[in-house]
Amino acid sequence: MNRDPRPRTNDPADEAESLDLAGLLPPPPVPALGPDREPLLREALLREAALIDRPADRAARTPRPRRRPVLWLVAPAVACSLALGVMVTVDLPDATGRGDRAAPGDTAPGSPEAARLLDRAALAAAAGNRPAVRADQFVYVESKVAHASRSAGGGPVTVPPAHSRQVWLSADGSRPGLLRVPGEPDTPLGADGPVHTLESRGATPRPGALGEAAPSIGDPTHQYVASLPTDPDALLRLIRDQTRGQGQNPDQRAFTAIGELLTETWAPPQVSAALYRAAAKIPGVTVTGSAVDAAGREGVAVARTAHGEQTQWVFDRTTHAFLGERTVLTRDGDAGPAGTVVGTSAILTRAAVDRAGLLPGD
Repeated sequence: MNRDPRPRTNDPADEAESLDLAGLLPPPPVPALGPDREPLLREALLREAALIDRPADRAARTPRPRRRPVLWLVAPAVACSLALGVMVTVDLPDATGRGDRAAPGDTAPGSPEAARLLDRAALAAAAGNRPAVRADQFVYVESKVAHASRSAGGGPVTVPPAHSRQVWLSADGSRPGLLRVPGEPDTPLGADGPVHTLESRGATPRPGALGEAAPSIGDPTHQYVASLPTDPDALLRLIRDQTRGQGQNPDQRAFTAIGELLTETWAPPQVSAALYRAAAKIPGVTVTGSAVDAAGREGVAVARTAHGEQTQWVFDRTTHAFLGERTVLTRDGDAGPAGTVVGTSAILTRAAVDRAGLLPGD
């Protein structure tokens, strides 16, 4: 037989009795969060709280100068595509008013991969067993180089086959050096009388005078390079100070200057390591999946893109030794389509010799 439920009343005594009985029962169970869900929800809550833009915060904030970032935009029509990794990108213009497109295969600007690769290169350089160069000796660098040229009538650039290049540079800058290219007359560097100075690797020597200026980042001697700071932050500050006002943007100037030191000098191990670690601190440095130097050696490259060109430093995949450098167009233009190699080099030998023109082992 079904029994009718007890009718509800408004008697205060009945309500008090119900409360007393409820107090004897255990509290209802509360569903607990799993160990993996709780930190995720806490992180989401903190992220939402950080996005709240209070008027007091806006008044206290000072806008920060921005470095040419890549702006990532998500349009409502493609918001559902985020699960597949689809995004819309816009290149903001650089100081010249033109956007630069990264070469295919690059990681995001400032990628951790670049920092890790440069750190491995720094460790390899620091562990190197390199003989000291005396002040009265010459630093000998043998390389293979190829640089693009354009005909007088214009049109796309052409890159000739890589050729040998030998340079002897006085360690302390007190004696004339020598540049030797097959098929061309030897060029004295820093000699008395009509002399020539190399402004950059592969450049045409310009007239100058021996000792006309103190050694610097842009015109170093071996002794000057050996005296550079081994602290990466201090070294990068020095490079930025000495390359100020030389065109391009500050980050690209610093990256180019370090590349010059890596290819045309023979820095002591600790200085070489500091140069790699300083480069890792430059915004916009990325890693390419594969690159080939002028000698045909394939490796992995650290790269930076500016003004439609990407400069790549090629490293051995196993030893992380520096192999060479190349420059690639990153956008179509009068010089050629994106992907065109307009300059390449490969370091073959570095050594200390007793006089200009003398080969290692002679």
